[in-house]
Amino acid sequence: MATLLPPDISTQGPAIDHLLLVLHLFMGTIFLGWGGYFLYCLFRFRAKSQGPVERSVKPFSLPKYLELVIFGFELFLLVFLAGPLWAKIRQDFPSEKTAIVIHLIAEQYAWNVQYPGPDGLFGPISPAKITPLNPLGLDRDALGAGDDLVSVNEMHIPVHRPVVVYLSSKDVIHSFFLPVMRVKQDIIPGIGARVWFEATQTGSYEIACAQLCGNGHFRMRGRFIVDTEADFSAWLKSKEPKRNVE
Repeated sequence: MATLLPPDISTQGPAIDHLLLVLHLFMGTIFLGWGGYFLYCLFRFRAKSQGPVERSVKPFSLPKYLELVIFGFELFLLVFLAGPLWAKIRQDFPSEKTAIVIHLIAEQYAWNVQYPGPDGLFGPISPAKITPLNPLGLDRDALGAGDDLVSVNEMHIPVHRPVVVYLSSKDVIHSFFLPVMRVKQDIIPGIGARVWFEATQTGSYEIACAQLCGNGHFRMRGRFIVDTEADFSAWLKSKEPKRNVE
């Protein structure tokens, strides 16, 4: 199963991959069972050239019991596997005092990534201030906005540090998808969402949109880069807003 999935570099990945394995084994068993029964019916009740057609109805309760077994197993998956895993991920949400906090604003067809800068404050954004050079509409004159860092289609995080990402959309429904982190979250306009994850190794990967968001959906790809602490600090330094020196 692991070879069929993208690489796993998330602390949450093993538990999610285990759940996916159980689900696929369950679906494969159902497919083989019903497929075999379908082939049996094709052979057993095929048309014959001789003999009268038997029209009597005979009770056959096996499918009913099989459906009850399937229902019971699905309930087991939901209550004892998927539910507790989702609850643990939510319960383990890291403190924003120690985590890297990022705002990600999706639009057709780009990922706008905002970092708070050294002061730890996110500056306000306004649609009235959106320009080609300011895709977020960041008000640089407002409190806390002067040192904010903005990147388009490129998200950097440090390895072995929890990351909290606040998600929002400027236009239509998008879906933030990091395959290597086993993270996928729909972004609905007007409704904020947040996710968290922690990477276990460095590398360059892909940010994908898992929701058809328009004719240019294929272009909505970004780079997800996991750096060492030193490389992450150097990247932040390189993205600091340039100030005019008189």
